[in-house]
Amino acid sequence: MYWFVAKIVYQIICGKGEHLPQFDEQLRLISAVNKKEAWKKAVEIGEQEQYAFRNQKQELVEWRFINVPELSALDELKDGMELYSRVEEPENANSYVALLQMKAAQLQSQKFFELNV
Repeated sequence: MYWFVAKIVYQIICGKGEHLPQFDEQLRLISAVNKKEAWKKAVEIGEQEQYAFRNQKQELVEWRFINVPELSALDELKDGMELYSRVEEPENANSYVALLQMKAAQLQSQKFFELNV
C-alpha cells in the first residue's frame, strides 16, 4: 500500500446561491495500491460526504462535491513534511496577517495543546 494526498473540492451554496462563490478545498490522506485506486477512493469520499442542511434562516446550505483535481503520491511519511502549499493574494496584507494571528491565538487559548491525542 502507498500513501497519497488528494484534494477534494466542494462548492458551498447557500439558499439560491446569490453570494460570492465559496469552495471548500480539503486535503485527504488516502491509502491505496496505486494512483488509480487512490483517485477512486477520493471520489467516493467526496460523493459520500456531500450534504445539505438548513441554517438559522431556514435556507438550504449545500456542500456539493465538485471533483478531485489533485492527487500526489507520498514517498514516505516523515515529521514536518510539506503536504500542501497555496499562495494567498489578499487585498489587504495587514488584515490577512491579523486574521492569522487571531486564529493562532484562539487555537492556543482553547486548551488545544492539553489534549493527549
